[in-house]
Amino acid sequence: MNSDDRLRQRASRLLSQVATRSDRLINEGLAQADARKWHYAVLASLQDFGPASQAALSKRTGIYRSDMVGVLNELAQRQLVERAPDPDDQRRNVITISTAGRRQLRRLDKVLDALHDELLAPLDPAERDQLVRLLTRLLDHHDAPGS
Repeated sequence: MNSDDRLRQRASRLLSQVATRSDRLINEGLAQADARKWHYAVLASLQDFGPASQAALSKRTGIYRSDMVGVLNELAQRQLVERAPDPDDQRRNVITISTAGRRQLRRLDKVLDALHDELLAPLDPAERDQLVRLLTRLLDHHDAPGS
């Protein structure tokens, strides 16, 4: 067994290499749409799960709290989200997706659909679904308490 064969048999290495290529493709594609992957993550989270505090958004999206402030400032400046005082705790804000944010999310969904088609080009639809199920299972396992 030569080193090329050994390296190509390591799932961790393959996942890392595909993730690197995926990040580059997604970051470049979203940049052409004047967006970043964190913009998409926040807008999608707000659309799918409803208004949230900055801390809850950080937890939902995996964006560090310190970075979330900048992301929310960018989205608010573009009028894609709205901030309002939390009626239960005036010290924090509740973030809500705006109408413009919902429109932007639909545009970004189309951009990402095209980018995913490019990323997953060698796979047929059933294989793409299977890959997503397997990756989700792995992620859920490693995100579970006690993992």
